[in-house]
Amino acid sequence: MNATQEQLKVKFEQALVAAFGADYAGVDPILVSASNPKFGDYQANVALSLSKRLGKQPRAIASAIVDKLDVSDICEPLEIAGPGFINLKLKTAFLEVQLNAIQADPRLGVPKAKTPQREIVDFSSPNIAKEMHVGHLRSTIIGDAIARILEFQGHDVLRLNHVGDWGTQFGMLITYLRFVYPEALTTANALDIGDLVSFYRKAKLRFDADEVFQETARQEVVRLQAGAEDTIHAWKLLCEQSRLEFQVIYDLLDVHVMERGESFYNSFLPGIVQDLDKSGLLVENQGAKCVFLDGFTNREGEPLPLIVQKTDGGYNYATTDLASLRYRIQQDEAKRIIYVTDSGQANHFAQFFQVARKAGWIPDDVELVHVPFGLVLGEDGKKFKTRSGDTVRLRDLLDEAIARSRADLEARLQEEERQETEEFINNVAEVVGISAVKYADLSQNRTSNYIFSYDKMLDLKGNTAPYMLYAYARIQGISRKGDINFQELGENAKIILQHPTELVLAKDLLQLDEVISTVEQDLLPNRLCEYLYELCKKFNLFYDRIHGVPILEAEEPQRTSRLILCDLTARTLKLGLNLLGIQVLERM
Repeated sequence: MNATQEQLKVKFEQALVAAFGADYAGVDPILVSASNPKFGDYQANVALSLSKRLGKQPRAIASAIVDKLDVSDICEPLEIAGPGFINLKLKTAFLEVQLNAIQADPRLGVPKAKTPQREIVDFSSPNIAKEMHVGHLRSTIIGDAIARILEFQGHDVLRLNHVGDWGTQFGMLITYLRFVYPEALTTANALDIGDLVSFYRKAKLRFDADEVFQETARQEVVRLQAGAEDTIHAWKLLCEQSRLEFQVIYDLLDVHVMERGESFYNSFLPGIVQDLDKSGLLVENQGAKCVFLDGFTNREGEPLPLIVQKTDGGYNYATTDLASLRYRIQQDEAKRIIYVTDSGQANHFAQFFQVARKAGWIPDDVELVHVPFGLVLGEDGKKFKTRSGDTVRLRDLLDEAIARSRADLEARLQEEERQETEEFINNVAEVVGISAVKYADLSQNRTSNYIFSYDKMLDLKGNTAPYMLYAYARIQGISRKGDINFQELGENAKIILQHPTELVLAKDLLQLDEVISTVEQDLLPNRLCEYLYELCKKFNLFYDRIHGVPILEAEEPQRTSRLILCDLTARTLKLGLNLLGIQVLERM
């Protein structure tokens, strides 16, 4: 709820008490944005909800509320419509005051969270010895956007990268490299990531086909877990090689995340099993130690167990996830823990969350949230793959976006007969290419699958990053053309709203706080994308001379007022896009 709605809500609550008595204190006025601008800006539906309780017709209740409602400083005279809707239209003078107030605020009127807290965002999570692929795209981009928004709201955010850096795959890989490339286990940078991935695939094939190799690999895992010096050294080299490649991707995406992989929790795993045993939850089933779950059954309809220790004494992902969850609560003191993974893991999270709750490890003031997302699909509607059917490497996908962005830019420069430096072209191509990929993902409701299309995401029209970036650059062009410094328009300069498009734009600018507050709670970045897209459309309507709103040619005081509106729009776009992890460009 934005600041204006908050003010109106307080006024409504006072009117309800004045009209019907103290028992009606705290009754929700059900204040929503009007579905049609011709009815006003907001609509209160409380009269309909109180009809049965008061034994009166909704219109009579609405009339009684309006008689006691003093919003004359905010709204035009109120109207009662239909069966009892109370329609409210904001006064132009009120909008002008609100905009003049946020003009001097670096946060553009967005208040920080009332109760800031430690929040953890667990995202990205690639596997060591494997390249990041298109499957890591959504977790990385969505997780980063969520972390940025929570940080902006004043929360103490811990960004964690729960990388797969432990377990059977390392025994398998180290064993294979001992045979074919022992130098890689003793010398830094002996392999690049492509070679490492290739060796991993060959190791997996041999592991699946060769029982002797399989047993040797298992013994190597035992050596790893026991801390054997040569095995640990080899493991560290393999991890570091992968990290170097991951960092190239993170730098390109401007994503910052702290690695705390599965290996970090290895020493805590025996304690997890012991504590579950002490709590009476642990059951031995076919030699494995399990916790049986409520509401989960196998194909035969029998209760499904969550295995926390395998028959060979090893541990599962669930054991590590339980250990990490407990560590994050007890040591990190997190109050909200957010896991950004694909929707296919929903059952896994529901299961280990349930075990943690049964064990009494989750205090009442701690919230666990799984943030699921759908698949990235190709334009054929199938899972996004290369032509050969392989999973698309994330590095290749980003490089291709930048290359296509550069080609579009060079074609536009040639058409406009414009000369630019190589540095300018490289920067714009990278910013637009990466932004296009990010925005195409974030603008979708994350719970849905989406179709990956370079042509659509790089389009200068429609709900795309280039469209947003162009709107921002257009405003900076006004500054350059008029030799105007937006920061020096004068402390006493005021906004005067006269044209209908100015009023529409002004109302949109004042919605930012509500949008960010909503995303802070529901963790759906597409809501912010939708807001920014609508803001761009309203700005372009305001900017267009056909609608009679010249800016640089206008007489004072309208000229300065319209320049302030331009500046507020640009600052809102820049802030919103930065919260999505997208840089802006002064020129395109």
